[in-house]
Amino acid sequence: MNDQERITDLLLTEKKMSSNCDIFASECVNTQLRDAFLGIARSGHDTQTALFNEAQSRGWYSTTPADGTQINQAYQKFSAMNC
Repeated sequence: MNDQERITDLLLTEKKMSSNCDIFASECVNTQLRDAFLGIARSGHDTQTALFNEAQSRGWYSTTPADGTQINQAYQKFSAMNC
């Protein structure tokens, strides 16, 4: 496994783990346990950011900046969903 595959695998794993922690926290009755899951999720999000930045700096994860029209369309779409 090369570095790109390793970082991609780690990033996907962190995304899944953070998603699970978010779900567990939202369904948790015990406040201390919920706070623990939220802390783990926060840590996972930080790790995701670091992995994303590393992959992007190596040219393995490129993004295209959105123009104003695309931003407004996304805003209107999600505003209508009452998120």
